[in-house]
Amino acid sequence: MDIVYRLGRLFFREVARGFTDFRVIGAERLNVAGPALVACNHVSFLDPPFVGQAFEEAIHYFARKTLFDHPIAGWVLRRWQAIPIDRDKPDAASLKQTIRLLRDGKKVLIFPEGTRSTTGDLQSAEAGVGLFIAKSQAPVLPVRIFGTYECFPRGSWFIKPAQITLVVGELWQPDLAQAKESGRELYQSLADEVMRRIGELHL
Repeated sequence: MDIVYRLGRLFFREVARGFTDFRVIGAERLNVAGPALVACNHVSFLDPPFVGQAFEEAIHYFARKTLFDHPIAGWVLRRWQAIPIDRDKPDAASLKQTIRLLRDGKKVLIFPEGTRSTTGDLQSAEAGVGLFIAKSQAPVLPVRIFGTYECFPRGSWFIKPAQITLVVGELWQPDLAQAKESGRELYQSLADEVMRRIGELHL
């Protein structure tokens, strides 16, 4: 594990478990052998590092492509194993990199909603996540994070003490051979199913 990643994980683990009351429901399901797309709801900037620090192994993240233009931010993001992506239109480079990582047995965190919720409620899924599922054929681990919206919502400047809980669902292997749709319809169907499974996770 890269030393910069290790230090980042240690920092956010201290923040999560020291400053906030962080808990995991279904922690045993985080110990997935082999590759997985970890699909999570998105309500706060804290979601990626808080989900990541819950895993004992290093995982990969998506980050907005423009963030890599800044020399310092880009360097840190690369050391934190971030994958640059165009949020509005995933490109072939990010797709190929993700598939390569999954085939190497890695885990990639993805947010089906595409952007942070402004209310804390679940949003509709973007078809892009279905594209990654269909092309990689990787299993999906649905997780849902509670409390980060209250701790650090969109537009906030300061972290507030809060109880944060990560609920881990059952690993799901989509049966693409049985799919009746194709193309964008298939991608949207897969994305909607992921969000349905995330929505079923409760405290």
